[in-house]
Amino acid sequence: MHFIVPENIDKYADDHSSPLPPVLEELKDYTYANIRGAGMISDKLVGGLLQTLIFATGARHVLELGLFTGFSALMMAHALPEDGTVTSCDIDPEAERRARRFFDKTPHGKKISVRIGPALETLEGLTGPYDLIFIDADKVNYPDYYERCLELLAANGVMVVDNVLWSGRVLDPQSDDDKAIAALNKRVAADPRVHNVLLTIRDGLNVIRRR
Repeated sequence: MHFIVPENIDKYADDHSSPLPPVLEELKDYTYANIRGAGMISDKLVGGLLQTLIFATGARHVLELGLFTGFSALMMAHALPEDGTVTSCDIDPEAERRARRFFDKTPHGKKISVRIGPALETLEGLTGPYDLIFIDADKVNYPDYYERCLELLAANGVMVVDNVLWSGRVLDPQSDDDKAIAALNKRVAADPRVHNVLLTIRDGLNVIRRR
């Protein structure tokens, strides 16, 4: 993955942001040392923004699409109140087993539940509302995830979609993933139901709220 800002600027921003709790630093190191495609981790900057949104909105219930190694789920759980919840959806049972090792190292891990299966099927069985929704799953389904998640979003909730600049490939989309992300960005910008800002953090974040 190639981030939008230069690597040295990204590192400067990381170095000058609040440090990670030890368990999240350990999870980050484990991911980079052991997991293929480790660059998909949301890392400190995205996770820190998600935490800030939770604090700013008073969010209690979070929905996540795409668990990976559990970094973003655990970051958000750390920011939630004691009765807060994170529902994380993933298709890979191994992802849950991998993440649960780190969830069990902190009291915040008990706030996280994982739903295994195709995300669109899982979404159909959820009722919400969710105060914060973070989408970082398979890209070809982004437009469908957006529509269903908007139905599940609380009236004052915030949706965050990751990888929306897709290493710049949205400028000239060629693959199915490229086209799906570009289509989502176009749809969100023109959607009268929402207000959004597309941020050039790491691989691009679309931050969306209802009007």
